[in-house]
Amino acid sequence: MANSNEKLGGTHGRILHVDLTEGVFEYETLPSKVVQLLVGGRALIAYFLLRDLPVNVDSLSPENLLIFAPGVLQGTNLPGSGRHSVGGKSPLTGAVGSSEAGGWWGHELKWAGYDALIFHGKSAEPVYLWIHNGKPQLRPAKHLWGKETAEVQNLIREELGDKGVRIAQIGIAGENKVLFSAIMHDVNRAAGRNGLGALMGSKNLKAVAVRGSQRVDVDNKKRIIAVSKWLGSNYKEKVPWAVKMGTPIGVLNLGRLGGLPTRAFQDPLFDGREAISGQRMYETIAQERDTCQVCPISCKQVVKYDGREKPFSIDPVYGGPEYETIAALGSNCGVDDIYYIAKANERCAAYGLDTISTGVVISFVMECVDRGLLSVEDTGGYLPVWGDPKAMLDGIELIARRESFGAKMANGVARLANEIGHGAQEFALHVKGQELPMHEPRLKPGTGLGYAVAPVGADHMMNISDTDYVRPGNALERVNSVYSVEPLPVKDLSEEKLNVFYHEVNWQHFNDCAVICMFYPYHYHHLAEALSGATGIEYSIQDILEIGERAQTLCRLFNYREGFTVKDDKLPERVMKAFQEGPLAGIEITPEVLDWARHRFYELMGWDSVSGKPGLSRVQALGLHEILTDEVLKSL
Repeated sequence: MANSNEKLGGTHGRILHVDLTEGVFEYETLPSKVVQLLVGGRALIAYFLLRDLPVNVDSLSPENLLIFAPGVLQGTNLPGSGRHSVGGKSPLTGAVGSSEAGGWWGHELKWAGYDALIFHGKSAEPVYLWIHNGKPQLRPAKHLWGKETAEVQNLIREELGDKGVRIAQIGIAGENKVLFSAIMHDVNRAAGRNGLGALMGSKNLKAVAVRGSQRVDVDNKKRIIAVSKWLGSNYKEKVPWAVKMGTPIGVLNLGRLGGLPTRAFQDPLFDGREAISGQRMYETIAQERDTCQVCPISCKQVVKYDGREKPFSIDPVYGGPEYETIAALGSNCGVDDIYYIAKANERCAAYGLDTISTGVVISFVMECVDRGLLSVEDTGGYLPVWGDPKAMLDGIELIARRESFGAKMANGVARLANEIGHGAQEFALHVKGQELPMHEPRLKPGTGLGYAVAPVGADHMMNISDTDYVRPGNALERVNSVYSVEPLPVKDLSEEKLNVFYHEVNWQHFNDCAVICMFYPYHYHHLAEALSGATGIEYSIQDILEIGERAQTLCRLFNYREGFTVKDDKLPERVMKAFQEGPLAGIEITPEVLDWARHRFYELMGWDSVSGKPGLSRVQALGLHEILTDEVLKSL
């Protein structure tokens, strides 16, 4: 990769720092070397946390940083770049927090004139930030506090006199510092996971509204256009599932394989899978498809219901449930009613809740009730049972408002299990404090490994899906551009699977730096070409994979600094033990296999094979010694 001291294409060269305590703005020009090595997104978030955040800061204190970080490719109109990253020290886990959202907000921030926003301190009163073509302004938001997200979006747009304003905001869950609250964008796109909504709420920051017309210059637009044309000619063939239905198509597919989590990962099959499938949703309440900026695929759901047969209606402004939501609030809770699941999705979007953690917390309480660990006196009367859709909806209300037992549920399963005790910790499904997503490790052991080693806790996006590599297709084509690999058995953790895992997880982390939608069928070389065209620096395939490796390494350094060790890279025992019946009967992930895979991953990353800590030699090989502080380097 060539070096450059000039401002890179695809960037404005400006970062906005907002001191909420003092109500003042500062501007930073990031060295081109930092942009060249990190590109944006997750790697840039971890860089700022290591550089500017003191050690062991309370996640909800004014000292924590809230960082909005698009990548170099936002604002270029490359299909798939309608995403951006948000980060900080996670209130849920205490580890690095990093989450991505789609829609239009990331592009609009770039067009408003900035490559990143960093919030410091805490406002004395609720405020929102308004940026229009580079001009920032803090405006009062007390009148917006306590309102649902769609109403807030309408009020801000009316106040600013522009329906095209793009808004990132917290709902009442973030205001109430629910530790798994999300930051909502365009109302129906969540930067969920990690509890970044609670971080935003702790700063009395209600929203960030952006609007701009300052397009970013790129070095060679023709190179980006060529990649865009390839995508336009191939996406229907490469990702037909996304074109046909989007992620809800996975409900039936995974359900048949035993991969649809049922009653908190306890049961081998969910009998009600057809009733909550994407197919059933399309037969009943699905109205249309939604999409993100310059995306031809339109994989997002929009549902609507008039309340004719159920005791509620469903507002289409909040979109519709994706696979994770259907599973978390459906089969995971034993609920087999797609109407109730879609209503739950609407309420989570209106309140700003992460649907995965919400579903896992409610299912955990259901299991505690089933085991006799909770009484009416313990919960103030909230005693949900498996499969009760009304109780599932009631749980969402209690959590978002922190009312009654919801105040304890709002702290996540790890803290709740410790408070309940009596063995509840054994079935609290989380990694590093973050609740498990809805992909079954006994079907996908590579995904299980990914849960264990992901820097943010259990996460399905900075990960692989083992089922993608069982037959020739786009994923194997991508890997085969680096080395030759045959289709791999879905249920093993072999040396070959670990090599695929190493390359593909670095690829996924690169996507979260660039920031590109992972559903796009790009190969490594496509985004190397697009990044080269944008910046004017030649990136090879190896270069972009190393960007992902830098992101992982920086996150790992931050987590070690905050007290996380190899002992935190583990899986809940429940999802390692074999079912006695069903499609996955007899299949387990033994502690020995997980331990081998974990340490082999450390070796492939160039970290210490025992502790998993990155050392100075690996940091130097990745070029990070050129941008990290002396304090960080001395700690290696």
